Amino acid sequence: MLNVLINLRKTNRILIFAGMNKDLIDTKDLLQTVSDSIHFFVRDHSPDSWVLLLQILLKFAFFVGIIYLVDFLFKLVINTIFKLFFDKDKYPVLKSIYAARITNSFSHIIALLFGSYALFSIFYRHPKSFTFLERMMGLFIVFVVAGMLYRGMSAFRNFFVIKKDYYKIIALNAVSQTVKIFGIFVSSVVAICVIFGISGSAIVGSLGAITAVLVLVFRDTILGFVTGIHVATSKNLKVGDWIGIPKYNLEGTIVDLNLLTTKIQNFDKTISTIPTYDFLTTEIKNLQVMSESNTRRIKRSIIFNIKSFKFLNLEEVDRLSKINLLRDYLQEMKDEIIEERSHIENSELVINGRQLTNIGVFREYTFNYLRNNKHIDQKGTLIVRQLENTPHGMPLEIYCFTNDSAWVNYEGIMADIFDHLLVASKEFDLEIMQLNKI
Repeated sequence: MLNVLINLRKTNRILIFAGMNKDLIDTKDLLQTVSDSIHFFVRDHSPDSWVLLLQILLKFAFFVGIIYLVDFLFKLVINTIFKLFFDKDKYPVLKSIYAARITNSFSHIIALLFGSYALFSIFYRHPKSFTFLERMMGLFIVFVVAGMLYRGMSAFRNFFVIKKDYYKIIALNAVSQTVKIFGIFVSSVVAICVIFGISGSAIVGSLGAITAVLVLVFRDTILGFVTGIHVATSKNLKVGDWIGIPKYNLEGTIVDLNLLTTKIQNFDKTISTIPTYDFLTTEIKNLQVMSESNTRRIKRSIIFNIKSFKFLNLEEVDRLSKINLLRDYLQEMKDEIIEERSHIENSELVINGRQLTNIGVFREYTFNYLRNNKHIDQKGTLIVRQLENTPHGMPLEIYCFTNDSAWVNYEGIMADIFDHLLVASKEFDLEIMQLNKI
């Protein structure tokens, strides 16, 4: 019984292969029949001087039509199947493949392979044309395969776009463009070999003498590739980041980061382009963290005339105590100073013992004003400090963070703060220096 089953399976396989071979033979016979019909029709209805040309042209049109029909049918079937899985959330891989048009390349390859199979059946009466078209078919297959491989890189990129993994996209941009450049080189070598029927080793071997030249030519490409890998692995930058480059006096958003160049859209809507390899050696300020945390730093100074600094007497302290932001602070400091001065000699001299100054009280007022400002991030660093004196005066620096990183809102918040402080300083008898003041 077992032997019977084995023999039956062998018999079925033989019948299946025989059926496939029969289909192939029938297809060849059909193609030869059509080719012969064109051949004899043109011979019987055309002038002798035009017969050969018209025969080749009509057979070529039939040949191209067959390839186009096969390509169209396979493309229709494959794309229809992929459209059933078009949901990018459930099937991101299939969505990426479809978006990269790999299905079209696959259909092209099948159509060209069928064309290679049908070539002899159609042009067997024209051996010279057959040789030329055979090499052309090989050339087209090389280009389609190269295009499919490049589209494969695009499919990887589409997949990470769907997953929103932007750092891997940068790496893929560098890799894909490097593969594209060297792929063009390899494809060109293979294409030359196919067209002229020569060995690829002969072409590759001759490149040894110009290796140094190639390295020099592809210097930027190699550096860009290394930079792309570095950026992707370090996760320092990505498309959409807000960056500043002091070397070029640039500040804007990265709109494209590829192998050779990086495009930055400045805030005035202009586009700046810099070499990508500059990221390895140039200082880059990534300001995107401010947008992501919705905070932005204020670091600005008001320069005061030192001649306007003075000690405050009790009357002036009492007057300033009416300011709500200083009331508790001045009352506490006033009690401490009175208590301390009651135990020192010559207390009638202002310079003896502790005293309040107008710049010190203004510094405390500025700090309290920022602490009570709803637009200032109270969890971030908040400092009001004196900087080193300059020939123009003494800078009082405000260092804090706003809780709104939008550019327009940030500028409005900062302007409101300094408008208030510049005017409020007059209440403390402080003089603000101007550029034209000596």
